[in-house]
Amino acid sequence: MTRTETAAPATDAAAALLGRLVELGVRHVVVSPGSRSQALALVAAELEERGAASVHVRIDERVAGFTALGIGRESGMPAAVVCTSGTAVANLLPAALEAHHAGVPMILLTADRPPELRGVGANQTTRQPGLFSPSVRLEADLPVPDQVDDDGTGEQSAMLRRVAEDAVAAALGAGTRQPGPVHLNLPYREPLAGELPAWLGRAAVDLEPLPPGPDDVPVDDQAPAPEPSGALYQGGGGIGEANHPADPEVDPHVLERGPRTVVVAGADAGPAAEALAHAGGWPLIAEIVSGARYGRNLVHGYRALLRDSELGGRIERAIVFGHPTLSREVTALLSRDDVEVLAVRGPGEPLNLNGATTAIDAVVAAVGDVDRDWFGAWMRASRAAAVDLTPAAPDAAGLASAVPRERLGAIAAELEVARAPIDRAALVDAAWRASWPHDRLVFASSRLVRVADELLGGKKVPVHANRGLAGIDGTIATALGVAIASQSSGVPGVTRHTPQEVSVAELAAAYGWEYTSARTRTELDQALTSAPSGRQLIEVALAR
Repeated sequence: MTRTETAAPATDAAAALLGRLVELGVRHVVVSPGSRSQALALVAAELEERGAASVHVRIDERVAGFTALGIGRESGMPAAVVCTSGTAVANLLPAALEAHHAGVPMILLTADRPPELRGVGANQTTRQPGLFSPSVRLEADLPVPDQVDDDGTGEQSAMLRRVAEDAVAAALGAGTRQPGPVHLNLPYREPLAGELPAWLGRAAVDLEPLPPGPDDVPVDDQAPAPEPSGALYQGGGGIGEANHPADPEVDPHVLERGPRTVVVAGADAGPAAEALAHAGGWPLIAEIVSGARYGRNLVHGYRALLRDSELGGRIERAIVFGHPTLSREVTALLSRDDVEVLAVRGPGEPLNLNGATTAIDAVVAAVGDVDRDWFGAWMRASRAAAVDLTPAAPDAAGLASAVPRERLGAIAAELEVARAPIDRAALVDAAWRASWPHDRLVFASSRLVRVADELLGGKKVPVHANRGLAGIDGTIATALGVAIASQSSGVPGVTRHTPQEVSVAELAAAYGWEYTSARTRTELDQALTSAPSGRQLIEVALAR
């Protein structure tokens, strides 16, 4: 039997597309199994077998999307998400929206039925092209594969490799500085899978550890338009000016001395915010998820200080990095018409809360003297506002005292500390104290991340939260994606709560996770600092 009899165009097409994605640095493929997408899944499994990629199977497409989001957040490279047709595709939308607003790279590979089955009542068929249009950097409704490619040099394979190149470039924000999701819709006819081509992965093994950057990957706006379905192959919605190429060699905006200035670091701001505050001698207001919450310019308890008329009320200029979302005080500051706001362009929506914000590509502080009165006033207030949540140290003298009353009093005080119930402040403090720079913290986009932002000090620990749209879904899947990549909000006024009736211990056991329940500070500290034997789930039941 010849390969022509055992091969399938769908498999050869999937091999060309996925193989090129892996060559370009896509190291993770998240697969939600389905019949229509089986060619993609089989190719991904073969690439994993050859050591070129890692495959992560997620039954639920919503979970798959957020897992890929976490991988992209941590690694800065897109993960590919594979799913079948129909409602499976729609379940990727929440993660795609978060990726769009947060500027996280992601490539969605959605299998589809052939275009002649659209709009005629065929089973498991809907209009998938354009489903993500407002939120993607690039989308393509590709032609149905119709060629068996014995040596990998066919016209169909060449076209799909070009599509892969464009997809990676767009996901990384090549020429736009706006990373985000990409959607490739892939219609297949039966047979849906066949013998894998011998040329698969020929160039996808023994890869360099560092993939090419976005500027190294060409974007072909004139890629061949697929014919069978009327062909959608175009840039997606982007964010703001995302569809306009940015000049990589920009002259930085020079911040003159004089105006009373603060530097604001929102979500995913990165170390540039701290560097500017340090260079300019300006107070640094850095959210817990900013990646800039450290350094001698960091302001503790910034919310109260922004409300202070002698500090926040006298601000004349604010330089913003990232996407600040965690406090009303920062939102109020950036909405004032008496404050000059300059926002450094980055992933996510452009900031313009006051209607007069100036967007800049880069910024430096002018040479000059630091306003020591301004900086000193903020630092003195910051020291006074800092919160120390560390439990009181044991009374060593009392514990060693020969006087029974003193010794018993010291023991009672120590037991009171050890048995103290856990509240949100204690929880975030314990997690923060147990974290090191090689760790990763992922907060749900609700109340807990705000508590952490309000109370915790500075530390170079990577912190993630889905603050692009601040949705409360997908947190666990995002955290697992972050873990994968790192190792190889509540609505005001709503007083109701969602009841949780699941036994977390039994759920952990069902999935083979180590389970620990922590009811006191001591138990929580022990759970956080002990070495788990595998994946661990720590349950802390907090009072509402």
